[in-house]
Amino acid sequence: MLKKTPLNAVHRQAGARMVDFGGWDMPVQYRGVIEEHLAVRNAAGLFDVSHMGEIKVNGPGALAFIQELTTNDASSLENGQVQYSALCYPHGGVVDDVTLYRFVDEHYLFCVNAANTDKDFAWMEEVLADGDFPGVSLHNVSDDFAQLALQGPAAETILARLTDSSLAQVGYYRFYEGLVAGVPTIISRTGYTGEDGFELYFAPDDAESVWAALMAAGADDGLVPVGLGARDTLRLEMKYALYGHELSTEISPLEAGLGWITKLDKPSFVGREALLKQKQAGVPRRLIGFAMTEPGIPRADYPVFAEGRQVGVVTSGTMSPSLRVGIGLALVETACAAIGTPLQIGVRARKVGAVIVKTPFVKK
Repeated sequence: MLKKTPLNAVHRQAGARMVDFGGWDMPVQYRGVIEEHLAVRNAAGLFDVSHMGEIKVNGPGALAFIQELTTNDASSLENGQVQYSALCYPHGGVVDDVTLYRFVDEHYLFCVNAANTDKDFAWMEEVLADGDFPGVSLHNVSDDFAQLALQGPAAETILARLTDSSLAQVGYYRFYEGLVAGVPTIISRTGYTGEDGFELYFAPDDAESVWAALMAAGADDGLVPVGLGARDTLRLEMKYALYGHELSTEISPLEAGLGWITKLDKPSFVGREALLKQKQAGVPRRLIGFAMTEPGIPRADYPVFAEGRQVGVVTSGTMSPSLRVGIGLALVETACAAIGTPLQIGVRARKVGAVIVKTPFVKK
């Protein structure tokens, strides 16, 4: 049986088209992907992301444990700061990409991808058991949270109507605890769309009231509910990685262009040795962005050709609602990864022209 977020009935009443997404019954679209996508770019959109997982880490050894577990350097985090990071296996493949919230010195919260929650938690337990991290407690608290994402140029204006806090003081990748529509909420400012926006974590029982309050507060600003379809096209235009596409057990963070969250100067973390060897030997594949130069829509797993031979594979592709051209991400041989390199994408039985372009596709 599919899992349901606390807003399942609200989505159905709104006429959303529901799909199975990693074992969850989720809205893929309401009025249409293009309309929802452009609403986020030009005004605001509200996403139900309550399916995401949350894992709490507490205790005197919490930072040491997180340093061993993640690729980024968590020691640089201040209270109220968020960090994008990854969990890796010893061979350098990715368990998941995550965001890490530091509340106080010994209190951290991971937000993880919905379909990976149980796997991530089991991996964390394994790393914890294999190391010496005194006093660390680890808890899967996903059932304690609903989560909404309010994204778009009008997001701050809309949210400000429902909170007494000064949102202007919340910097990028920062968070605080306050009230939204009278509900105790963790208010963060990270975003997955390339637009300004906020992620709101609160008790599941309050989900319907907070959703309704936000939709009412944004009614005159063009706020619309947004499904998974536009969420994917928005992140793709920004070249943001999606687990299972640009990251996986067989794709390292270095190959995915995430060297900036892979701190090889840390003395130790799971996967460091393999990633260090990969960097020293030269990363064999690189994630690139391409735009179609001939009519065609690229899709995941389509082959990529250069000079008549296959040099890679598409990881994600779509018709960009903002640019009105086919765009995609692909893992290709490093020797063929330069901007301006002409490519061909195997679209069904045809080889269709494309070119490697500078990313993000949409400049913000």
